[in-house]
Amino acid sequence: MANVLVVDDEAGMRRILDVNLRRDGHAVTQAQGAAEAIVCLRQSDFDVVLTDQKMPDGSGLDVLRASMEDDPTTSVIFLTAVGTVELAVESMREGAVDFLSKPFVPDVVRATVRRAAERTALLRENAVLKTTVRKLEGADDILGHSAGVRAVRELIARVAPTNTTVLITGETGTGKELVARAIHRNSQRASRPFIAINCAAVTETLLESELFGHERGAYTGADKSRAGLFEAAHDGTLFLDEVAEMSPAAQAKLLRVLADGEIQRVGSTVTRRVDVRVLAATHRDLKERVQKGLFREDLYYRLAVVPIQLAPLRERAEDVGELCQALCLRIAEEMKVPPRQLSQPALDKLSHYSFPGNVRELRNLLERALILGKGTELAPEDFILQPSAVQREWSSPHGQVEALAAQLPVDLDLRDTLMRLEKSLIRRALELARGVQAEAARKLGLSRSDLGYKVGKYNLNGLVAEKTSTSFTDHSAERAPTLP
Repeated sequence: MANVLVVDDEAGMRRILDVNLRRDGHAVTQAQGAAEAIVCLRQSDFDVVLTDQKMPDGSGLDVLRASMEDDPTTSVIFLTAVGTVELAVESMREGAVDFLSKPFVPDVVRATVRRAAERTALLRENAVLKTTVRKLEGADDILGHSAGVRAVRELIARVAPTNTTVLITGETGTGKELVARAIHRNSQRASRPFIAINCAAVTETLLESELFGHERGAYTGADKSRAGLFEAAHDGTLFLDEVAEMSPAAQAKLLRVLADGEIQRVGSTVTRRVDVRVLAATHRDLKERVQKGLFREDLYYRLAVVPIQLAPLRERAEDVGELCQALCLRIAEEMKVPPRQLSQPALDKLSHYSFPGNVRELRNLLERALILGKGTELAPEDFILQPSAVQREWSSPHGQVEALAAQLPVDLDLRDTLMRLEKSLIRRALELARGVQAEAARKLGLSRSDLGYKVGKYNLNGLVAEKTSTSFTDHSAERAPTLP
């Protein structure tokens, strides 16, 4: 079904064309002259324009030029009673796809419009595919041989040939869109459009319009009817990244598409059918959001027919070497810099890093190192890493205790362990303070009398400086009590 604009100053001719084209399921809009046709072109998208050549307020060439300016993929057909070779040559040179003379045979007009609609669809599909190919250039392959990566590859191979929805979850930077593209490339829809949208990057008020389209006047600024991404992805795949950020209204509309394959443009009551495979992704816990009432439970089960969980890079350190090797070659080619390998010390440094940004962070680190590094190999000093999770925890007193407790076994003598820990901390504080008890007490957050008691308790008097400042004058109230 195509959206056709019929332009003719004769009402009877418009009516005949309207009736014949609707027999093929086309949506037809009529314009009684060139001026009205130009207004229609500015307000709506058309697949085919069928226009008369001579009209009181302009010519078919005026309509053709307006159509080409608005959307060069629209197919324009001339229909005129005054057919000349010169007119045909001029119209085709301007961009018309066909030229028919009156009186016409209805079946011939219908067949011509069908071919023109197919041409428009092909041009628009090619434009989408070119955009997709540009996005795929430089995209990281699903590299690695860890158990998690092998499991993901197996899931992709099994789910790709089907039309089921897939929910891809994982931390930011783990490659969720990469997996979605791999599913599309290995599906029966591979030759059709793959369109991606980040739901978190579009405001709540505009997301519905982006996905489902809108009619002219649906909201302030909607000066022209537009198809949404679901219509653009017809017969292909639509990837909804960060789907957890969708508003309740958008969730309800998405549920209807998944259940019935039907959409309604914003501001319209007309139902349109679409055939789109939906792949969704999020870094959030959707089950938790369902429990909190932030995400529809019925939509969750529609999306998570096949869930794919991506492991963070820190849980598959064995893949870092392979990723570095492949990414270095790819980045060097993209950035036009000499390719270099990582030295073993540099690889060891990266292999022990937690990668809070996952593969995306690894790629950024390698790109920076390849640009700024000076040696023939990438050295450890070429990589400036963020503090690890453990280091960040140890940066606060509470975090220090939690991080230390996480490293200790549970089956231990707690009293003995605490005494040993306390003794070690006091010893370390005295060493750092060069035996000055007042300074050591400040570091430990103790009063000097408390520290003096503990120094005697743990027999650490040998670490105390013999001569100190006047602040160490021996007062009876501060003298450490004698141990029993």
